[in-house]
Amino acid sequence: MLDPRILPYYNPAVNRKIAVVTGGNTGIGWYTVLHLYLHGFVVYICGRNSHKISKAIQEILAEAKKRCHEDDNGPGLGPSIQRLGSLHYIHLDLTDLKCVERASLKILKLEDHIDVLINNAGIMAVPLEMTKDGFEVQLQTNYISHFLFTMRLLPLLRHCHGRVISLSSIGHHLEFMYWKLSKTWDYKPNMLFTWFRYAVSKTALIQCTKMLAIKYPDVLCLSVHPGLVMNTNLFSYWTRLPIVGIFFWLLFQVVGFFFGVSNEQGSLASLKCALDPNLSVEKDNGKYFTTGGKESKSSYVSNNVDEAASTWIWTVHQLRDRGFEI
Repeated sequence: MLDPRILPYYNPAVNRKIAVVTGGNTGIGWYTVLHLYLHGFVVYICGRNSHKISKAIQEILAEAKKRCHEDDNGPGLGPSIQRLGSLHYIHLDLTDLKCVERASLKILKLEDHIDVLINNAGIMAVPLEMTKDGFEVQLQTNYISHFLFTMRLLPLLRHCHGRVISLSSIGHHLEFMYWKLSKTWDYKPNMLFTWFRYAVSKTALIQCTKMLAIKYPDVLCLSVHPGLVMNTNLFSYWTRLPIVGIFFWLLFQVVGFFFGVSNEQGSLASLKCALDPNLSVEKDNGKYFTTGGKESKSSYVSNNVDEAASTWIWTVHQLRDRGFEI
């Protein structure tokens, strides 16, 4: 797999690199933030729980210091402790579009450019629920809020020809034909149809990324499947179910043992897309990467430009109906 230490390091005193990461306080996002910090980035960690993010920041600082110390006594490939970046918290609740708007406005006031935006946060296969904005909760959390967030931050990304990386999932393949985003799959058993709702949200995220690449060719827009990361709170709903929860816990343990990757390994695709200097808008815009940063191909539905355009238009209209002009 990719060794992040071969990717470029920056001196924040000379070259101020800015990264914005949603859901950077846990799982894959935690390691993504750690490595960006080690590589000299000013990182804005966006999430809704200030206590959890403050705790994560302290843990990341401690881990970074440890790794720098180990590298001083090792092969010398890693960062210098004098050239670490900085970490900052931005309140962001993806289930509330007004909060998404406030978060983006705050970043617009703080910075004049963004080098990397990583749409990392997400939820998976949860019970049917509608947000206060009137969207199915997975669709809004995984896709619609990230769409609005990205569009609001686009001027800062275009200012420095930045990068947008959106985390999808192998689960997007479950959308084997194009389904309207307004379809909530409100059928029983919920245990089955929740996965279709998840697939729609993750397919839409890839479609949005491809449309961004077409509409804004000066920004490098990429989507990734991080791998089967089983050690993540995405599965907490399933493992906490009464009686059958223990079955799902065992199932996820078995799948993780044979096919899974660690949270840090799951961050590698995002890190490659964020830092690899060999990626360019001319030859890579709109591409899809999988575990470890390997270039791959997403599903037929997600690659259909006409259907991607339909998803984009539907999303713009839905946001406008709620007072958010795009």
